[in-house]
Amino acid sequence: MSSSKIERYEVGPRMSAVVVHAGTVYLSGYVAEEAAGQSVAAQTADILKQIDESLASVGTDKTRLLEATIWLADISTFAEMNSEWDKWVSPGNTPTRATVEAKLAHPKYTVEIRVIAAQ
Repeated sequence: MSSSKIERYEVGPRMSAVVVHAGTVYLSGYVAEEAAGQSVAAQTADILKQIDESLASVGTDKTRLLEATIWLADISTFAEMNSEWDKWVSPGNTPTRATVEAKLAHPKYTVEIRVIAAQ
């Protein structure tokens, strides 16, 4: 059994927003804080800002991304989401990534993003 410390942040009854273990940072799926009536681009920008803040809170940033998973309510909005992603992601430090269409938790959400980063 590993003795590596597990740190959990923003712990709730169902999940933690951030978990750090052995120098790896795992973020839960993030959705826009102000989603209702917002475009896919606006929701993506909101989510990426939240990701920046969460990564900074544990001493890392987007240059240390390892993996990203992106869920879109409608895959036809792929280019719109990428317009924000491409402005945000660190050139030369792009993570592995999967983007899929999925029914999200509430119709107001059009994008959900989850990342894993090195600390």
